[in-house]
Amino acid sequence: MRAAPHATHKFKLLLKREFWEHKGGFFWAPIWAGGISLLLTLMAVVFAEVAGRRALADGEMHINDHININGLDLGMLTSKMDAKDLQHLSGGIDLSMLSASMWPLFVLGFVVFFYCLGTLYDERKDRSVLFWKSLPVSDRDTVLSKLVSALVVAPTLAVCAAIATMFVFLVMLSGVVLMHNGNPMDIIWGPGSPLKVVANLIACIPVYALWALPTVGWLMLCSAWSRSKPFLWAIMLPMFAWIIVAWFGMMNVFNLDAGWFGRNIVARSLVSVFPGTWYMNSTVTDQVSKHVNGPGDIAAALDIGKSWAVFGTAELWIGALAGAVMILAAIRLRRWRDDN
Repeated sequence: MRAAPHATHKFKLLLKREFWEHKGGFFWAPIWAGGISLLLTLMAVVFAEVAGRRALADGEMHINDHININGLDLGMLTSKMDAKDLQHLSGGIDLSMLSASMWPLFVLGFVVFFYCLGTLYDERKDRSVLFWKSLPVSDRDTVLSKLVSALVVAPTLAVCAAIATMFVFLVMLSGVVLMHNGNPMDIIWGPGSPLKVVANLIACIPVYALWALPTVGWLMLCSAWSRSKPFLWAIMLPMFAWIIVAWFGMMNVFNLDAGWFGRNIVARSLVSVFPGTWYMNSTVTDQVSKHVNGPGDIAAALDIGKSWAVFGTAELWIGALAGAVMILAAIRLRRWRDDN
């Protein structure tokens, strides 16, 4: 007699189903975003080279000991840098690496937002929910597989795309340095900390998973509950609640703080799926803003310790608890929701 498949095997199949059904958003969207950012960077480099050579040809650029007739001599510049200049160079390179890696992560926010908003609604709309409910798979496992896809699979793939984009960006910068008589190891790879930036990006995945949970829970709840136009319900309900709170505050009817409501209810319900929004937390912001005096300090402010500081805040855990409650509600709604 053949044994029934293990629960973990079923869950893996559900995760594979979500990946293949949404491969365009999970896999290709971050790659395309990184590719577009690299293309724009290449266009900017070509424009700068052409503009610089035209300026030299027209005599518009002042030539001193640091500039050759063919352009900037980076080897000579680095030889004249002191320790403070090298420190600023290191910080600037780290910040540029972070900036290059942000495009796939920014796209991740939109991918997760619209995935969660449509994942339980679309299966009712195209009637595929009838097929999936005919299989020996519980509503709990189905919804949890979608949750893990949004909070773990999608950000992991986006971080991989961000890291790949960052290293291609460094290779492009190395080519520019070689064109101007510089040594990439002395100017790019030595002062920069690519492995540290990679570690920081990977370490942000668990932070993202917990921080984004209230938005994911709210969107999936709207997706399971609404009979039509889940986008409008998801957006308008928090926004109208915010307007009502602000109106009551202006009328002095209740002592309600519209700013607090917008930051902790509306923003956490709608924009927490965008990476880095945990820096809106006052505790994290205070730790970051104390030592930001330059590009190096900005890059250092985004390290593991600063991001993980949000684990010590009540805002993270209360939001995660609220998100878990909404996920449970979405599971129960999927059991009986029928648009017939």
